[in-house]
Amino acid sequence: MISLYRSEQNKIDSAMPYRRLPNTDSARIRALKAAYKMGKNTHPQDLAFSQATFSKVELFINSFEKAIAHYKAAYDTQVERSKDYQQLVKKARLYLSHFIQVVNMAIARGELQPTVRELYGMDIDESKIPSLNTEKDLIEWGKKIIEGEMARTRRGMSPITNPTIAVVKVRYDQFLEAYNYQKVLQHNTQRMLNELIELRKKADDIILSIWNEVEEHYKDLPDEERREKASAYGLVYVYRKNELKGLSLFDSAIPRLF
Repeated sequence: MISLYRSEQNKIDSAMPYRRLPNTDSARIRALKAAYKMGKNTHPQDLAFSQATFSKVELFINSFEKAIAHYKAAYDTQVERSKDYQQLVKKARLYLSHFIQVVNMAIARGELQPTVRELYGMDIDESKIPSLNTEKDLIEWGKKIIEGEMARTRRGMSPITNPTIAVVKVRYDQFLEAYNYQKVLQHNTQRMLNELIELRKKADDIILSIWNEVEEHYKDLPDEERREKASAYGLVYVYRKNELKGLSLFDSAIPRLF
C-alpha cells in the first residue's frame, strides 16, 4: 500500500501543468487586461515585466478591443441582412422560373413559335428551365429574359402575362440591388477580419512577451508559488488529460492509505 502511495505521489510530483496561451479574442482580452491591471497597480520595481512591455499593452489594448467590436458589428449586420436577401433571391428565382414556364407552355400550345426561345438566350428545342441555382445564374438569366421579352414585344408580339415581365423585372431589380449591397457587406466584413487577424498576431506576440518575462521573474520560486504569482498576471496553467487522470487516481487512493 505504501509503495502504491509513493508511486502515485511520484506521478503527481512529475505532473507539471503547462501554460495555455489564449486562442480566442475574449481570452486574449482577458490576458491583456490582467497584465494591464497589474501594470497599473504595481510599482515598476515590483512589476514582473518591463515598463516597455507595459507600454505596448497600454497602447494596444484599446485598438484591439475596437477592432473586435467593429468586426462583430460588421458580421452581425451581414448576417442580419442576409435573411432578407435570401428571401429576395427566392422571389426572383420563383418569378423568373414561372415566366419561363409560361413561355414554354405557350410554345407547347402552339401560341408561340419555338424560335422565340432564341430571343431569351435559350436553345430552340430546349424546353427545360435553365439552371437558376446560383446568384450568377439568376443575374445572367434574369438579364437575358428581361431583354428578350422587351425585344419580342417591340416586334408587336403580345406580352407574356401571369407574370408579366414588368413584375419579373421588379423582383429581379430588388434581388440585384440586394446582391450588390450584400457584396459590399461581405467586403467590409472581410476587410475588418483581415485587420483583426493582423492585430491577433500582435496580441499574441505581446502576451507571449509578458508571460515569458513573468515566468523569468519568478523562476527561482517553488513551482506552485511561481504559478500562483504568475496567474495574477493572466497566465493560464492547465494539466494534460493523462495528468488529470493521475491526480484523480491519487485522490481516490488517499482514504485507503490512512
